[in-house]
Amino acid sequence: MKKSLLFVILSVCLQSLTLAQEVVHGLVKDDSGQTLPGATVVQKGTSKHAVTDLDGKFSIQAGKDLPFTLQVSLTGYQQQEIEIYELSSEPAEIVLKTSNVLDQVVVIGYGSQKKGDLTGSVSSIATADLKGVPISSLDRALQGRAAGVQVTQSSGQPGSSVSIKIRGGNSINGANEPLYVIDGFPVYNNNSYADAGVTNGPTINALATLNPNDIESIDILKDASATAIYGSRGANGVVIITTKKGKTGKSVITYDGYYGVQKVLKKLPLLNAQQWALLKNDALADSKKGAAFSQAQIDSLGQPGIGSDWQDAAFRQAAIQNHSLSFSGGDEKTRFAVSGNYFKQNGILQNSDFERYSFRVNLDRDMNKRFKLGFNFTGSKTAAQVAPEAVVPNLLQMPPTMPIYDPGSANGFTLRSIYDSPLANPIATLFLQVNETHTFRGFGNAYGEYQIAEGLKAKVSLGTDILLNKQNRYLPSTLQEGSGLGGQGIIGTKFTIGWLNENTLSYNKTFNADHALDAVVGITQQASTTENVVARSATFVTDEFGYNNLGGGTTFQNAGSNYFRWTLLSYLGRVNYTYKSKYNVTLTARSDGSSRLGKNNKWGFFPSAAFSWNLGREDFIREVQQISNLKFRVSGGITGNQEISPYTSLAQESYYSYIFNGKLVAGYAPNGIANPNLGWEETAQYDAGIDLGLFKNRINVTLDAYLKKTTKLLLDVPLPYTTGYPNAFQNYGSVENRGIELALNTVNTTGEFGWTTDFVFSTNRNKVLSLGPGVTSVISGVSIAQVDEALGSFLVLKTNGIFQTGDNIAELPKFNASDRAGSQRYVDVSGPDGVPDGTITQAYDRVIVGNAQPKYLFGLTNNLSYKNLDLNFLLQGQSGNKVYNANQANLELGTGYINGSTTLLERWTPTNPSNVIHRAIENPAVTVSDRFIENGSYLRLKNISLGYSLPKHLISKLGLSQLRFYVTAQNLITWTKYTGFDPEVSKNEQATLTQGVDNGVYPAAKTFLGGLTLSF
Repeated sequence: MKKSLLFVILSVCLQSLTLAQEVVHGLVKDDSGQTLPGATVVQKGTSKHAVTDLDGKFSIQAGKDLPFTLQVSLTGYQQQEIEIYELSSEPAEIVLKTSNVLDQVVVIGYGSQKKGDLTGSVSSIATADLKGVPISSLDRALQGRAAGVQVTQSSGQPGSSVSIKIRGGNSINGANEPLYVIDGFPVYNNNSYADAGVTNGPTINALATLNPNDIESIDILKDASATAIYGSRGANGVVIITTKKGKTGKSVITYDGYYGVQKVLKKLPLLNAQQWALLKNDALADSKKGAAFSQAQIDSLGQPGIGSDWQDAAFRQAAIQNHSLSFSGGDEKTRFAVSGNYFKQNGILQNSDFERYSFRVNLDRDMNKRFKLGFNFTGSKTAAQVAPEAVVPNLLQMPPTMPIYDPGSANGFTLRSIYDSPLANPIATLFLQVNETHTFRGFGNAYGEYQIAEGLKAKVSLGTDILLNKQNRYLPSTLQEGSGLGGQGIIGTKFTIGWLNENTLSYNKTFNADHALDAVVGITQQASTTENVVARSATFVTDEFGYNNLGGGTTFQNAGSNYFRWTLLSYLGRVNYTYKSKYNVTLTARSDGSSRLGKNNKWGFFPSAAFSWNLGREDFIREVQQISNLKFRVSGGITGNQEISPYTSLAQESYYSYIFNGKLVAGYAPNGIANPNLGWEETAQYDAGIDLGLFKNRINVTLDAYLKKTTKLLLDVPLPYTTGYPNAFQNYGSVENRGIELALNTVNTTGEFGWTTDFVFSTNRNKVLSLGPGVTSVISGVSIAQVDEALGSFLVLKTNGIFQTGDNIAELPKFNASDRAGSQRYVDVSGPDGVPDGTITQAYDRVIVGNAQPKYLFGLTNNLSYKNLDLNFLLQGQSGNKVYNANQANLELGTGYINGSTTLLERWTPTNPSNVIHRAIENPAVTVSDRFIENGSYLRLKNISLGYSLPKHLISKLGLSQLRFYVTAQNLITWTKYTGFDPEVSKNEQATLTQGVDNGVYPAAKTFLGGLTLSF
């Protein structure tokens, strides 16, 4: 095989040397007659090329075989091809037409539109930038590539969920994720719908069931004009995904695959065995107890190789691989695309992983000139072994003097420290605990479209989304977590089936060349049903059967099952009117009726209006040669949010057990109060924007300013005790987001050197305006929603140094009566009477210190090419947000029961009167303070990819149309002041109120891979 390939390549080279050469001369102009320097001229199918000089002239060596094709291209102009049928001494004249950005098409709700006619705020992502990027789900592709879109990777667990907010978070108890519309099927990425509730640890992303390689385009609808067509689900923005479809012409087979390795971004600096032994002795001495380690033992612990490095044992170099094969093509009537994918990502934590098998079919058929049918379907199966939630905190806190392995134990691992550590061995947990989730998903729809008359079309579509999740967990009796239970097995299943029917009538017509009308009306209906079952059993004779024999347990624990269903009925309409391609008006309205809301308030109406003015097409602007495009946009409208659990508005009952006459009996009692008036959250949004193109669209700028106000929040409100219920959902409160977005695209291409840059920047200010009558704040742990503050603010005690020897401690405010020299000091903010009272309490002395909302988001993408080489890289980051580093708070306790951070080496002692780190203390009062509120700003080299495409004249002899090799690195460098594993973190995943908390989150990975793309 190697010899035959070498023979072909040598033959091609010899043939190219022996061909007689002729020179073709030419002149390249634009459509106004001006000559164009820097245009690239290529003889199609060969590597022969030339670049026009300052006078627009070129000369190219060509073979005598006629005819052949010349391709002429220049940034800002449409590519032109001309056929050369005979060689002539006269120069060939080639005219390039200006490439008009306004003629580019973007996908909007229930249709598409030229950019020139667009009135709303829409961002599009070039999927070419995503080639070779190791992502498990399509939502990760949005990071750093669209203005106003915040993407947070909540966990490094392979296949885990991400949190996405478009123009800030609107809701406190409701959802804040955008609506995804995949080939016309709306999907809300609420991961609880795809989680059976058994697996312990990060949630697996429901969107990870789809193959990102299948994506053709991504369009993000942001303002009310763009999203109001989705009514009750448009308040958080809409992401429209269009998958690849077949095209008329030659069939194409493409393989794309990569293989790489991952490693943890960094390790945290922890105490070694000797340092921890000294801390342990100091903590015991503080409690007037004897030392745990003699000086001889401490000296021996300082020897090289002594002690356990739990991070080294837990983290590994892990493989990642992806293989996609697609087949597409079509003729004049039928177009098809078929693809298959295998993706496997091993986690950087031992025995954690994610695996996906998927296939997709897209088929379109023109039955006749008026009627066509289409069908698309995706089937996938994913499996993940999930790292349990306690693993990361445990591996950081395990004493380094505790051995990891014990060959004499039942499972080969040491279970408990001899120094009273309450922690389970995290390495044993990773290897011995079964904690897995399996998801099967079938997703697709079919449509029929009939042209009733010129410009008038009727379309009917029917789709379904079928999702089955099965989760298995087993804690063996030989593992610390399962030893007290005699082993425990849990199995859960969740089955969700949804269907969608859409019926639309569209009209598209141009009148007298000046007037254009594009309208759509429709009726849609959607329903979803979910069933969930969980079974548990414990105390097994043997662990051999694991979760596969729950009947073998002698202790049957509480089982559970539930069922819920929701429906949505909608009427929609939109009219786009354009006059002389200059003035564009869009009017949109949608009415939704939802089963989730109260019986008196099920229907909501969501209108919007927008106007845009193409100044670039006015004569007085056309005279300014530097301006290629100029458009103003204004829009306003109302969208909604219905993302609460079904039956929330109804009074519900729960099962309880009672003792009557010494016997256990079952019964039901109310556990909630009905609210028949529960209605929609409503978001009113106003947007003003400018689209500007300069120097024949070599520079394109989009600038937007927006204001969003969400009212009638779906808020879980505390109720008076006299009701007998703790809380209920009400429409109380309001939240505001306002911000500015900038998107800048530049084309820096010169001759054969291609270079484009995309820069996105946005700023958003979030503020709670009200929380209902008499309510000023809602507190959840370290987080608070407070009027006039941002969602996700942190409520903590403010530190004030360390008590020192000689301080009059009796007269100073104290948190604990036993505070003395070396204890942490806090600021006395207030007391029961509203003034400082000399005592530090959680109730009166906590203050807001920053919030998790970034002030600025930014991303910079560069695409460079020279001949057959290409380079792509993305710099991405955010600024102004805070992170509560709960890991560090635990590691600085200084108790001697758990390991600590190396910052404890600077702890207070009588000979080292630190004013930052308190003394070692065996039983400290656990406090949440501003010391652990850290700067979460970062700048990251998110992706960098270098590729090389073999010349077509070589690979064509092998029957190939493309052969590209590439290498990629992800998360290569991160610049940040954050001291944890990674500043891009949120333990509470998609929650908005409690975002920005780092407490044992699975760390992110740095990835290096190599791959190839091969097309026939």
